[in-house]
Amino acid sequence: MNLKAEKAIIYVRVSDDKQRDNGSGLVSQAHRCKQYAASLGLEVEQVFSDDISGGGDPMRRPGMVAMLRFLKKQRKTAYAVVFDDLKRFARDTRAHLDLRDTLREIGVEVASPNYRFDESPEGEFVETMFAAQGQLERKQNRRQVIQKMTARIERGYWTMYAPVGYRYVKDKEGGGKILVRDEPDASIIAEALEGYASGRFQLMTDVIRFLQGHPEFSLTKNGKVHAQNVSSMLRRVMYAGMIERPEWGISRRKGKQEALISFETFLQIQERLDGNPLVTDRKNRDEDFPLRGFIVCGDCGSPLTSYWAKSRNGDRHPYYHCFNKCCSSRGKSIRRDLLEGDFENLVRTLEPDEMVFGIATQMFQDAWDQRSKQTGALQRAHEAELKAVEGSINQLLETITHVRSQTVMASFENRIEELENQKLLIAERIANLGHRRTAFDQSVRTALAFLRNPWKLWSFGSYEHKRLLLQLCFSKRVAYQRNTGLRTAELALPFKLLDTLRLSEKGDGGRGWIRTSVRSRGQIYSLLPLTTRPPVLPFPASGP
Repeated sequence: MNLKAEKAIIYVRVSDDKQRDNGSGLVSQAHRCKQYAASLGLEVEQVFSDDISGGGDPMRRPGMVAMLRFLKKQRKTAYAVVFDDLKRFARDTRAHLDLRDTLREIGVEVASPNYRFDESPEGEFVETMFAAQGQLERKQNRRQVIQKMTARIERGYWTMYAPVGYRYVKDKEGGGKILVRDEPDASIIAEALEGYASGRFQLMTDVIRFLQGHPEFSLTKNGKVHAQNVSSMLRRVMYAGMIERPEWGISRRKGKQEALISFETFLQIQERLDGNPLVTDRKNRDEDFPLRGFIVCGDCGSPLTSYWAKSRNGDRHPYYHCFNKCCSSRGKSIRRDLLEGDFENLVRTLEPDEMVFGIATQMFQDAWDQRSKQTGALQRAHEAELKAVEGSINQLLETITHVRSQTVMASFENRIEELENQKLLIAERIANLGHRRTAFDQSVRTALAFLRNPWKLWSFGSYEHKRLLLQLCFSKRVAYQRNTGLRTAELALPFKLLDTLRLSEKGDGGRGWIRTSVRSRGQIYSLLPLTTRPPVLPFPASGP
């Protein structure tokens, strides 16, 4: 070739990390290009490389961008870009022509040991045909890869990057690779997801703080976890053992990977993400005011905020107050010790006496035992429900073929998606019926300890424990009237049950009798006087 260039720039590329690490593609291309540049009498000044494909767009490759930036700054020197093959240059017709025009504008020539460039009309036509052939091959390869990946995903195998908490290993049974738990990330994620579903972590920021408390977690960088990563983690159905790829037409189905949480837990997480939290989130968490955002103003219903007031002698005093501009109590402060003292007294009233708690424990035990004995009946009921759901799906699929309205069709599709999720949930419940249940005292020990004495968690627990108590004890926020104190609180279901078993001290000579009787799940529990010894509880009284 008759080139006017004085020096050569070499550009080499492979399509992915595997070709870069396991092969010698970059080194071989560079060696061949250097030999060709020497045959043209050109001195090689620099080598630029890429290890990504760019999807046909060369401007998405950092090495290509760096090379063009270098050439634009060195316009006074006549360069020729040498590359191994046209496919290494660009595999898109339009991108190839645009790149050639860019190099012409800055006065750079091109050369390749596998292709002779010709600026004549015939030469440009042949070059365009070669570029079009490269584009065709790239799109055909992409189609073949997607088809193979689609077939594997339909069989339940994930084919993309392993999400955090999983890693790939060779699958001895099905061939290829399969996702398995990657510890300790898997256990940390499972605890975070279960905690958010149960209300232990009411807000996404609570999940972030939990993860940041585990420096061994792979997404913790410089002591922080990005909120976007946590949001994606809460929405990822793969942690529930499912798999889907909607953009490839693959609906949600059971995957081959081990589930970190149940599908039912995943659906609970989605409901919580799409709902309104009982306690609002705050960027500036103040652990000195655990009731901030939960207690509302008795006059306007707005959540009380808090602040530290500074006296003339420099002492600081904590207060709650309403910040609503339209409220008559705006700016009128409430001492923290007064408000939190009233709330502590409220929490103390939630503690049941020994007799009431013993009866409640026995009710829970009976319900647990009855549930364990109903495995066969539950399985038949779930199977009947599953059959009914499948019938509804088939009916909707038959109906949707006759629908012409896009609005109605979208409504049908949403309903089918809901039924598919319900179908997966029922199938999971049927599969779990065969699993061996843990003992009653092992399963509910912590829960019963909390029901027995919630005040202990409030008094000695951390800030997170106190916020958790707000979710577990109350179904709504509690209002505080500045002059009269706390209004009647709406309790959560477990404490409502205990409230129905409370002692009545009227007309019993001060001994205290529990209300006549309670019926639960067909069982009648006799309610005895306080002189009767309460049932033995399945855990020691001095629990956490």
